[in-house]
Amino acid sequence: MTDQASRPESDIPGKSTVASRTTLSHIMTGNDTNLLGTVHGGVIMKLVDDAAGAVAGRHSGGPAVTASMDEMVFLEPVRVGDLVHVRAQVNWTGRSSMEVGVRVMAERWNESTPAQQVGSAYLVFAAVDADGRPRPVPQVIPETERDRRRYQEAQIRRTHRLARRRAIKELREKRAAEGIED
Repeated sequence: MTDQASRPESDIPGKSTVASRTTLSHIMTGNDTNLLGTVHGGVIMKLVDDAAGAVAGRHSGGPAVTASMDEMVFLEPVRVGDLVHVRAQVNWTGRSSMEVGVRVMAERWNESTPAQQVGSAYLVFAAVDADGRPRPVPQVIPETERDRRRYQEAQIRRTHRLARRRAIKELREKRAAEGIED
């Protein structure tokens, strides 16, 4: 497990989580609905990817592409007329990758009730140069206790992601060696 203390030194100055944090807001309309009459999960996922991409680009100072979506959780349905707020921030950085955490909140557009959390997601972005090759990113500097917790949790998710990839690769190699075709 890599942490900031063991990262190779870089000429790129680190950035706080606040430096690239953003919120994207959108009113849901009838065009956003699924067959059940609620907002389609894919619409929410696009907003999540858009907000996370903006944060990754801001943090890395240039283009960043979605490498994976670790987790997308839908807690409550979103309805037509809801004002959806998608809040995103960088939780962790590697050499060229970043984990972006996203919280999805919704409130009725015409009421003064507090927004309610309706979803969350974790995405991994890779910073790329003009040729599409990985490029270094500034380390993220967690400032608050919450940011430090998010950073530690992101390290756990990364460890699990890498272990899962290794285990699947080993299984496929074993099956191939045994002559089992998929």
